[in-house]
Amino acid sequence: MVEKKIGDKVIRLVRGDITNLEVEAFVYDITADAKLGTGYGGAISQRGGPTIQKELSEVGSCPTGEAIITSAGKMKAKYIIHVNGPKFFEPDTEGKLRRATRAALQRAEEKGIKQIAFPPVGTGLYQVPLDLCARVMVDAVEEHLKRDGGLKEVLFVALDTREFKPLQAKFQGGA
Repeated sequence: MVEKKIGDKVIRLVRGDITNLEVEAFVYDITADAKLGTGYGGAISQRGGPTIQKELSEVGSCPTGEAIITSAGKMKAKYIIHVNGPKFFEPDTEGKLRRATRAALQRAEEKGIKQIAFPPVGTGLYQVPLDLCARVMVDAVEEHLKRDGGLKEVLFVALDTREFKPLQAKFQGGA
């Protein structure tokens, strides 16, 4: 585990399956139509039960750069903050990723959440470069934690070495 202190708050980098962590909330990258889909979406559906997709369907959509919050159903987490991050090589990938990260942090603050876990948003199927993702997301979280707010702990969760190394480099002072 790698960690960085910001006043009385902490950012940690851990390896694991974000859907199986005992955290107050975790972030999931969703599509604009607010459907869980496959991959992690399938794991969320299976582990959390149908209430999550039902809550998403009631909201209906999530524009790029925005975030919505649902319960986490039967999972260990209490909430899921669904963000719609950048896809493939669309214009302003960096700006969309920054807005999505900030939106997730804002939803957490609005709900009084103290602990949140982020995956590297968009770096799988949507091919957002991991180095860009690490830089933008960690910077956005650090900026947020420097302001007054209720969040006390932010985890970045890497599933494998491919995701872990760029995040680790950023934590250790990379650009």
